[in-house]
Amino acid sequence: MSDTVGDASSNNSRPRGWLVLKHHVLTHKIDVLLWATRVATMVFTVGYILPLMGNPYNSYYKALMASAATSALRLHQRLPQVQFNRQFLGLFLAEDAAHYLIFSMLFLYAAPITLVLTPVFLFALLHFASYTLTLLDTLGQNSWWGARMLISLVELQSRNILRLVAFHEVFLLPFTVMMIFAGKTNLVTPFLYYRFLSLRYTSRRNPYCRTICHELRMSLEALAYNPKCPQWAKNIIYKAISAANNLAPQMEAQS
Repeated sequence: MSDTVGDASSNNSRPRGWLVLKHHVLTHKIDVLLWATRVATMVFTVGYILPLMGNPYNSYYKALMASAATSALRLHQRLPQVQFNRQFLGLFLAEDAAHYLIFSMLFLYAAPITLVLTPVFLFALLHFASYTLTLLDTLGQNSWWGARMLISLVELQSRNILRLVAFHEVFLLPFTVMMIFAGKTNLVTPFLYYRFLSLRYTSRRNPYCRTICHELRMSLEALAYNPKCPQWAKNIIYKAISAANNLAPQMEAQS
């Protein structure tokens, strides 16, 4: 009985503060490094939008490189043993981190497009907020209450943020086609981006891309059903929906 009370009291009196934070950093190096690369993604994105840190174009590509580093580290956590076979490739492509590693590398060799940074910034913000709360907990439950309030606001809006990310993922496909005429992308980019979007559509952990596609289809069909919609517009809408259905990847049957 006395031993139990002693253990409980020792747990309640665990030292909190910078020493605990230091111990956490040393024992969770990859997690902390992921936190740092997400901070870098956000800082360089802001540096591109608000050019206060030198050449904004350098900040754009650094944001994408930081995002790629985040995805690579996350893949290292999820798939620590690399294998050169078809099964490993399937596991690799099923990971959301692999999707955004492909995304970052795809636009790393294209001209800067502001909308490209929106998904990587929002993902970095979500995960940054979550892990920052973990770091603050090592300093004590009542520390940095202002930061905790801001993090709570981000987490409260997490669903809306993920929906916004998914909308940008879908919208970027026709946008990359339009950017060909502006000279910012080449003919290969939309085809490669379509493969990325197919992976996002079939994601097992993130259904928001499928949800947004379904909601866009329902909205277009409602617009076409409206009696005020002219026939030529209805024909365009139905053809667009049919083309999108043909392009949509097939989902694997759920067991």
